[in-house]
Amino acid sequence: MKRSAKDWAAPREKNIPLVAIVGPTGVGKTEVACFLAENLNGEVVNFDSIQVYKHLEIGAAKPTPEELARAPHHLLGILELDEEFNAARFVELADAAIAEIHQRGRQPILAGGTGLYLKALLHGLFEVGDVSEARQKLKERLQKEGLASLYRELQEIDPETAGKISPRDWVRTLRALEVYYTTGKTFSELARAHAFRKRRYPCLKIGLYLPREELYQRLNSRVDKMLEAGFLDEVRSLLERGYSPELKPLQSIGYRHMIAYLQGKVPFEEAVRLMKRDTRRYAKRQLSWFRKDPEVKWFLPREKEKILQEAREFLNAHRL
Repeated sequence: MKRSAKDWAAPREKNIPLVAIVGPTGVGKTEVACFLAENLNGEVVNFDSIQVYKHLEIGAAKPTPEELARAPHHLLGILELDEEFNAARFVELADAAIAEIHQRGRQPILAGGTGLYLKALLHGLFEVGDVSEARQKLKERLQKEGLASLYRELQEIDPETAGKISPRDWVRTLRALEVYYTTGKTFSELARAHAFRKRRYPCLKIGLYLPREELYQRLNSRVDKMLEAGFLDEVRSLLERGYSPELKPLQSIGYRHMIAYLQGKVPFEEAVRLMKRDTRRYAKRQLSWFRKDPEVKWFLPREKEKILQEAREFLNAHRL
C-alpha cells in the first residue's frame, strides 16, 4: 500500500545515520560524495530538484559516467519532465532509498543543493490541511493576473519566504500563498514552529565552500564547458520532441536562457551572460540558506581526508 506524505512525516523508527554533502552549485559536491562512498562502503542519494528529471543531462550537471561508476547513485533521472515533484514526494522516495541502502549494509551519502528537500527529510513536513480550494483560485488568478502580481502579494504577506523564492518560481510562490490562505498563517511562521520537531534521522552535514571569486570563476567556466559539450543542442532537442518550455524543469537556470535564445527573444551572447549571472545568484542563495544552519561543518572541497575523518567519527558514534 502506498504511503501518504502524512505517513512519511512521522519520525522513523530506525536510527539510520546519514552524511549529507551540502553547498552551492558547482562547488564539487559530487566528487566529495563519491570519495566518501568509496571509503565508507556508501551509496549516493541525490537531493537536487532538477537532477531527478530524465532528459536533462548537460544543463543539470548530472554526475558523469566516470562518477557514476565510482558509486551507486539514487534519485537521478527518475521522472518525466511533466511529472510534478515536491518536498513530500522527495521524502517518500528518499526514505525508501535510504532504507534499501541500509538493509544491504551500506552507508547512505546524501548530496545536493536543494536545502528544502534536506530539511523536509530530516524534520518531516508540517501539515496544512486541504489546500485544493485555495490552489484552484490561485491558479485562476495566475492565468488572469500573472506571476508578478502574485509574487508581490507574497512579498507583502510573507516577505521572509518571498526572499527565498525566485520571482520566476510560480510553483513555490503559489505554494506559499495557498498555505497562507488555507491556514491563516504564513509559511515562515509554520516553518519556525515546525523546526523543533524531533529529527527523523541523525545527520552529519558537511558544507563545501570556495572563496567567492574562485567559485564565480568556476561557475562561469562551467557554463562555457556546458555549451561546448552541446547544451544548446540538448535544449533544442527537448523542444523538438514537443516538451513545453513552460514545464517547471525547463524554467530552471540554463534551460530557460537557451529557450529564450531559440525563441528569438535574446541574442546568444546575452543568453549566456544571463545564464552565468543567474547561476552566480543561485549559488549565493544556496550559500545563504546553508550558512544559516549552525549544524553544518564547513570544509574546502580539497579537504577530503579531513571530511572523511569527520564522517568516520560521526558514524562510529552512532553505531548501534
